[in-house]
Formats: sequence, C-alpha cells, structure tokens
Amino acid sequence: MPKRQRPSDFKELHFKPLLEVAALLQNQDISSVELTQALLKRIASLDGRQKSYATVMADQALAAAEQADQELAEGKSRGPLHGIPIAVKDLCFTKGIRTMGGAAVLADHIPNEDATVVTRLAEAGAVLLGKLNLTEGAMGGYHPHFEIPLNPWNPGVWSGASSSGSGVATAAGLAYGTLGSDTGGSIRFPAAACGVVGLKPTWGRVSRYGVLALAESLDHVGPLTRRTADAAVMLQAIAGHDPKDPTSLPVPVPDMVKHLNAGVKGVRIGFDEQGMGQHTDAELAEAVASGVRLLEQLGAEVIEIQFPDLDEILPAWPTLCSAEAVLAHEATYPSRCEEYGPWFRDWLDMGAKVSGAEYARANNLRAACNGRFREIFETIDVLACPSMPRPPFPVTPEQLYGPMDDYAPSLQRFTIPFDFNGTPTLSVPCGFNQDGLPLSLQFVAPPLREPLLCQVGHAYEQATEWHTLQPNLEER
Repeated sequence: MPKRQRPSDFKELHFKPLLEVAALLQNQDISSVELTQALLKRIASLDGRQKSYATVMADQALAAAEQADQELAEGKSRGPLHGIPIAVKDLCFTKGIRTMGGAAVLADHIPNEDATVVTRLAEAGAVLLGKLNLTEGAMGGYHPHFEIPLNPWNPGVWSGASSSGSGVATAAGLAYGTLGSDTGGSIRFPAAACGVVGLKPTWGRVSRYGVLALAESLDHVGPLTRRTADAAVMLQAIAGHDPKDPTSLPVPVPDMVKHLNAGVKGVRIGFDEQGMGQHTDAELAEAVASGVRLLEQLGAEVIEIQFPDLDEILPAWPTLCSAEAVLAHEATYPSRCEEYGPWFRDWLDMGAKVSGAEYARANNLRAACNGRFREIFETIDVLACPSMPRPPFPVTPEQLYGPMDDYAPSLQRFTIPFDFNGTPTLSVPCGFNQDGLPLSLQFVAPPLREPLLCQVGHAYEQATEWHTLQPNLEER
C-alpha cells in the first residue's frame, strides 16, 4: 500500500483550491484537525499585519475539525466542504460569539442563534475559523476602534470596502473560502481589489436571516474564494429557501457544479467595449476586453450591446441605501449616534433626511434601470464588464475612518445596477496592471442562472493563469 502523504509534503497548502484540499480530506491524506491547526497558525503569524479577522474562533474550529475527522473516518461524508476551514463576514450571527458588524455600538452583541448561512455551512461540515472585519455597518468607512484589513498585494491600496476582511483572508490564504455581503458592490469590490473570485447570487437565492442588514432590498450574501468551482460549492451549501426569511426564493437549488466543464460554445456574451472604455482605466479596460476575446476564441458568441447611460440613475443608490440603513439601525440610531464612527454616522444622518418623495423618486429610477437591463438580456445569456472601473487605488486610514467627504457612486457604475435588479454576478481575476495590482472581469446573468456564470468563469480560468497567482506575504 502506498504511503499516505502528510501535510509537510504539500507546498503552500494554504493556497491550494478548496476542492483540491477537499479531495485530500475525503481520501484521509490529511486530517481536518491538521488543516485547521495549519490555518490557525498562519492566522496567528500573518493576520496581526493583514487584520482580516475580527474574532478568531480557535477552540470551536478545532472541535468542529475533530468531529469532521471522526465522521470522515466512519465514512460519513457531508460533501466537499466537510472539514474545510472557512470564515464569515462579521455580519453573520454566530451563537455565543459576538457579531459586531464593524460597529462599536454592537461591540457587545452576542447572538443566541446562528445565521441561516452559518447553520448551512456547519451542516455541510465546514469548519468556521472566525469572523472577518468589515467597514462599519457594511458601508464605506471604518469605525476608528476597528482595524482596516490590508490588501495582500499592496498594503497601501484599497482592499475593497465592506467585505474587505473576506477578500483579504481569501487572498492571503487565511481561509479556503469566506462569506461576504453585497449591497452596492461589496462582494465584487474586495474580489477585484484582492485578486480573488466573488459570487453575488440572485437576490433571495441565499437567506439573509441572522445577517445584519445595511439596506434589506439591496443586500445579498455570497462567497469569495480563489476558484470559481470553489465558489460554486460554497453557494450550493448556503442557497435555498428559508422559512425564517420570507424574501428567500421558494425555488429548487440546481447543481452548481454539474455543468462546470461544459465550456462556452454557443454562449451569447454581451459586451460594450466602447462604452466601457469611456468609464474605465485603460489597462483594466484592455484586460477585460482581452478576456472577452479569449472567450470568443473558446466558442462564445460575443454580441455588441450598449451599456445603459447610468449618470442620472447612480445617485438613486445612496438615497435608497442610506434611508434603508436608518431603518436597519433604528434600535441604536439616533439614540446612540455618538457611538458611531464619523463615516457611518454621516451616512445615517444623510439617510435620516431623505423624504418620502425622494425615496419614491429613487425607487422609480431603480425600476427604470432594471427595465433597461431586462431588454439587454433578451438577446444575450451573459453580460461582461469590469467589476469596478479602476484598479485598487491608494488610500489612507484618515480617508477610511471618515468623515464621509464628497461621496459619489461613480465607482459603483458596474455594481449598482445588479444590486438594483438582484441579478447574479461573478467576478474573476483577469490580469495585473503595471503596478502589480489585480484586475477583475465581471460576468452577469439573468436571475437564478448562477450555474451558467460558474460555467463561464470556470472556462475562463481553464484558459488563463491569473487565478493561480498569489501575493508573497512572507517577504513583507
């Protein structure tokens, strides 16, 4: 009988794809306890600098890993996530463990139950390493009492706002997959800024029960991973109707992995190269266009479309989001407004001034935007565009801690429309600029077509290597 390989035989185990590590676990070539210990050691070594974790749950993680090993030894596999160390954004309730949402006002908030997504990950056998840092209230700025996660590619550039801890932990090899949330781009932005995969599901595909809200009509929960296939596996685990969340969709969850290798032959991809170039950094625009041309070479049919003019529509988002944020924080705002940080307090103050007529006007603009994209999807299967219009950019702590100065939604040109209409999106790495910063290509599909997105993203990955490159953190 051949000798079983041990963890020391695997180079950079922490950067291996989730599904590859899952195969090692299923074959018992490595134990979940060994894997979890290795990740906890890496977190202890590196995260003091990267600052992705708000709370590390070492004892709970090791106990879950021991249970996973026992079950696997007994031949009781729960699937590809069984024994895999993951982490979740600190918006997701965890029983007996604080859930702060990046807000000092919630520093002592300890839920008495798990969020549905946390429960479902546990049922799939995943090992929860801990809770990840984020901007205050999942908006644009951080509370001064909380750490700012640092981009693994360059600590002086933006790490992607709200789900920044999720992006950083994934890119830095501090978890095999993470959960983030997206209200205006906060799965796609950290995926793009940190050079990883981000999958924003259809609104309602994943339960939001037990997830602190920013703006409920816009909030989505989804995975960040280092491969499209890994994101598909995580979405498979957390998707599905939840009686506790009446907005969750009562539709069957398809097999997200079944057609991963089906390729893109005949898939109609809509692309507005000229319109993209008017609003996008030149190096990024070329990388996105190159990605679309590659898919055409692989058999996709590229159809020229006209991306809608959004200049009048984008300002509707801050009106809707800030007003709904006031509702989400009604238990503590304005009664404890002095406990909020400058950035998010300004956001809530703005939302408190929104009139009913202003909200209605913004909602009408949202409906108009949704109608324009419905027309586009009459002739295409997938839309391609950047995840954001520029590479990650230099920022300072002073900017990120606030106050909120001159907020404008121009950075969200390629994200807001798909939060407005709740369509699924997939962001994948598509290159690096001359400064060595990651670039990102976004695919968008009609509602409930996540399997198609994963099929396209996987085909792109099979023909490229951008997703295999990792930041060298040990040299810093």
